[in-house]
Amino acid sequence: MSTPLPLFAGRRFRVSYDGLAADNHYSADGRHVQYAIVSGPYAGARGAADCQWQAIAEGVYAISWQEADGATVVHVDDFGNGCSLAWFTASDGSFHRMQGTLQPLPHD
Repeated sequence: MSTPLPLFAGRRFRVSYDGLAADNHYSADGRHVQYAIVSGPYAGARGAADCQWQAIAEGVYAISWQEADGATVVHVDDFGNGCSLAWFTASDGSFHRMQGTLQPLPHD
């Protein structure tokens, strides 16, 4: 029995927090993310990473990844209600807790 694909697989989303926004593009299998910070102190940072996810409730997922520079990211994203909680440790060791909105973006 195979695990069903997550709701976000093959889709793009913008997460917007107070002082930071990022675009996340998830692979069709839900195992990889391409990210681009579009505003805030880390604007211009971009890359790709393997990600892992766990369904928490209908439309709600915990998603985590580690970026090439060592930064770690954990999201709890509620795709049904457009809400995102995120925690990340930047490569400089600073720790950030954020909450904000989650919006689908058009396909490329």
